[in-house]
Amino acid sequence: MTMSEAGETSGATLQAVDIARIMQMIPHRYPMLLVDRVVDLIGGESATGIKNVTINEPFFQGHFPSYPVMPGVLIVEAMAQCAGITVIQGLGEAAEGRLVYFMSIEDCRFRKPVQPGDQMRIHVQKVRHRANVWKFSGTAKVDGTLVAEATVTAMILDR
Repeated sequence: MTMSEAGETSGATLQAVDIARIMQMIPHRYPMLLVDRVVDLIGGESATGIKNVTINEPFFQGHFPSYPVMPGVLIVEAMAQCAGITVIQGLGEAAEGRLVYFMSIEDCRFRKPVQPGDQMRIHVQKVRHRANVWKFSGTAKVDGTLVAEATVTAMILDR
């Protein structure tokens, strides 16, 4: 199915995006691909990403061996990846050959640790879009409990 057949334009809603499609949309790969699935995606507007946190993640070897906790910077990176997927979805065919670059983090707060066995749900919502700069508000929750929040800004540029 092509992007236009999938209805991938700003405001178009997709029920879910699987890992194969995510890897077409953003360049990240294991171990830096931090989104397993995206649900409730409204192109250019909002999305909810799912990250299944497992003990097999390489960062748990050193963070921390006796009490494994997902590093906060990786939780924020997962928010940024969800935002990037939302931007790419919203641009549709105009996104061909372009990358989303992380620019800034604001108002970041970590509320509770994320540990192996948790399923993190990352919700991003567009705050502003001007030219090639996008700003998103993001939250991460485990079992409905807020674990982190931040505002992330990104720029889309040609490769």
